[in-house]
Amino acid sequence: MLSVDEMGHILEKPKMSSMRDAYGETLARLGEEIKELVVVGADTTGSIKTSIFGEKFPERFFNVGIAEQNLVSVAAGLAMAGKVAFASTYAVFAPGKCVDQMRNAIAYPEVNMKLVASHAGISVGPDGASHQELEDLATMRAIPNMKVVVPSDPTSTARLVEILARTRGPFYMRIARPNCPIIYTPEQATKNINLGKVTVLREGSDASILACGLLVYEALLAAKKLASEDSLSVAVYDMHTIKPLDADAVVKTAKATGAVVTAEEHNIMGGLGGAVAEVLSERYPVMMRRVGTMDTFGESGEQAELMVKYGLTANNIANRVLELRGANQR
Repeated sequence: MLSVDEMGHILEKPKMSSMRDAYGETLARLGEEIKELVVVGADTTGSIKTSIFGEKFPERFFNVGIAEQNLVSVAAGLAMAGKVAFASTYAVFAPGKCVDQMRNAIAYPEVNMKLVASHAGISVGPDGASHQELEDLATMRAIPNMKVVVPSDPTSTARLVEILARTRGPFYMRIARPNCPIIYTPEQATKNINLGKVTVLREGSDASILACGLLVYEALLAAKKLASEDSLSVAVYDMHTIKPLDADAVVKTAKATGAVVTAEEHNIMGGLGGAVAEVLSERYPVMMRRVGTMDTFGESGEQAELMVKYGLTANNIANRVLELRGANQR
């Protein structure tokens, strides 16, 4: 069962699945079609599921061990040699340890390399603050030539991996560790998810929630709660492309509703919230709120508990909408 129907209404008991599985399986499928596709790993190939590709195409699969700067540099070299290069590890290691390589070996020469990082955000859970990467979107979107995407479910992960593989140039894609609700059918993803364009999951007239990653599902829950308890019509946009941001769509929904809330599993500084605020401050200033981690590190704990503690929930998103509505009426 899907999480959302064709009208953007959230359904009960969504089917859960893994972005990591979707990533590995899609690479293996694309390997049949794109003979120049190669995959580089850094001793996390089992966890991130790129080993699925490696088992099928061992001659195009390279594990460089626990050496993340080397991971990026080897992938850059393969891309310069004409390959479509995917490199993957945990986000805290890449881009965490590899900003220099991503800037100078990937983005500056615009090589055809895709860095797909897993285990970002608070949802890493018990691994704690040292492994909860909350700054990666800010870092990567500030690098010239770099495109930044954040899928919201396994199906959109598969769709975006295919887009990356067939689009020349450097990309950063962030995926989550835990299983998550399936939002899209494959047909919906193919039709509605396109690079640089928002996906409208729900139309609304009273407020707009612009979300990415695991917070897209929470945004849908928030919109349902606001509709049933407060009779509010709230738009929900899947902002899977952080850069290039769909600025026209952001301005359009801001004009339509007059209130914007962003939601992301990332520091409120520099990520999706920062990108949206930049656009609105220049083109159509409206009241807005940013849901994310509030310029703080995380801590060790169970995923669900941490999401509540740091406000990455449907209830907190809904409260920010109500706060804006109250501010607009004063």
